[in-house]
Amino acid sequence: MNKVVSGADEAIRDIEDGMTLMLGGFGLCGLPEKCIGALVKKGVKQLTCISNNAGVDNFGIGLMLQNRQVKKMISSYVGENAEFERQLLSGELDVELIPQGTLATRCMAAGYGMPAIFTPAGIGTEVAEGKEVRNFNGKDYLMEMAFDADFAIVKAWKGDTLGNLIYKSTARNFNPVMAMAGKITIAEVEELVEPGTLDPDHIHTPGIYVHRIFKGEGYEKRIEHKTVRQKGSENTI
Repeated sequence: MNKVVSGADEAIRDIEDGMTLMLGGFGLCGLPEKCIGALVKKGVKQLTCISNNAGVDNFGIGLMLQNRQVKKMISSYVGENAEFERQLLSGELDVELIPQGTLATRCMAAGYGMPAIFTPAGIGTEVAEGKEVRNFNGKDYLMEMAFDADFAIVKAWKGDTLGNLIYKSTARNFNPVMAMAGKITIAEVEELVEPGTLDPDHIHTPGIYVHRIFKGEGYEKRIEHKTVRQKGSENTI
């Protein structure tokens, strides 16, 4: 089944106000920046966004925050974003901070079809307020619900037209677990190839999880810098 769409605008065509989105990436690495740009252009609002971090000013989810499109942010790290801080302190933005491992495991639970997981992370802290605690073998565990996201939007290095994905280096962060977890998963890739091109042993996300895929152009790659030594120069200590 060919899952290719023409681009980001078509991929996010049915994302509507009030939906819950998972957005892959970690810091500046592995962000689905083309889909985020399309969401900013479309102007959908009242979104709940699940992401490891809340982006930075003028890039990634930070653009959606500037555009007042996010009503709730579910994250584990929210530094480096002045607009996020302003909206949080002013009460404009609802924020749920959760441990990073819990965030990942709640994504995995959604992908596995599990309704909830039990974790010791957060016991005795504000994270546990209003949540069920159970004791197993003399140790307390917090019950955390699996995420329920309308869409998962991820970024991969290579993908084929059937939706099989390979992530490059540290871009293999939250993207694989989120790709499993959305009701509809959208993947943007740097290289799009025909089926059979990718080595099956190298595929990180099987195509069964992916519903739409497209090739993005002109990725910023803000943390990647190519440094070369001038011809004839010698290394010095």
